[in-house]
Amino acid sequence: MSQPVAVLVGTMGAGKTTVGRLLAATLGVTFLDSDHAVEARAGKPVQEIFVDDGEAAFRTLEREAVAAALDEHDGVLALGGGAVLDPATRALLEGHAVVFLRVGLSDAVKRVGLGAGRPLLLGNVRARVKQLLDERTPIYEGLARISVDTDGRSPQDVAAEIAAGLDRLPHRTEER
Repeated sequence: MSQPVAVLVGTMGAGKTTVGRLLAATLGVTFLDSDHAVEARAGKPVQEIFVDDGEAAFRTLEREAVAAALDEHDGVLALGGGAVLDPATRALLEGHAVVFLRVGLSDAVKRVGLGAGRPLLLGNVRARVKQLLDERTPIYEGLARISVDTDGRSPQDVAAEIAAGLDRLPHRTEER
C-alpha cells in the first residue's frame, strides 16, 4: 500500500493542477488530478456528470476516486476544490502531507476566467468564487500540514516552496 507524497487542496484557481504537475516533475513522481480520476470512472467529463447526474452523483464518484487515490497513488495528488467537503474524505486525509494552495479572490477570478467548464461557477463568477473561498478556506486550513500563498507568484516558485516544505515534514514510519 502506498500513499501520495503530497495532496494539494485549495479552491478553483489556486493552481493545484499546474503546480501539482511541476511538483511531481521536481520530485520524480507521477501526478494525478482527482477530477480526471472521476472522469475515467464515469466515462465522461465532470461537466456532463453535473448536468446528467447532478452534483450528488459527482460527489459520490469523487469520494470513491479520492479514497482509491489516497490508498494507491504514490505521487502528487490534486483534489477537486470541493472534495474536502465530504467528512469521510477529510477523515481519510488525516496523516497525509496535505498542502493548501491559498489564493486571493482577485487572483482566483483572473485564473478561472469566466468559469467555462466549471459547473459551480454559473452566474456571477466573482461572487461565486468569493463564496467558495469563504466556505472552504477554514476546511483547507484545518487539513493542511503546509500552506503556501500563490498570489502573484509563478507556479515554479510555488512548487519549489512546497518541495522544500515537504522535506521539513516529519516522515511517517508507522503503517496506516
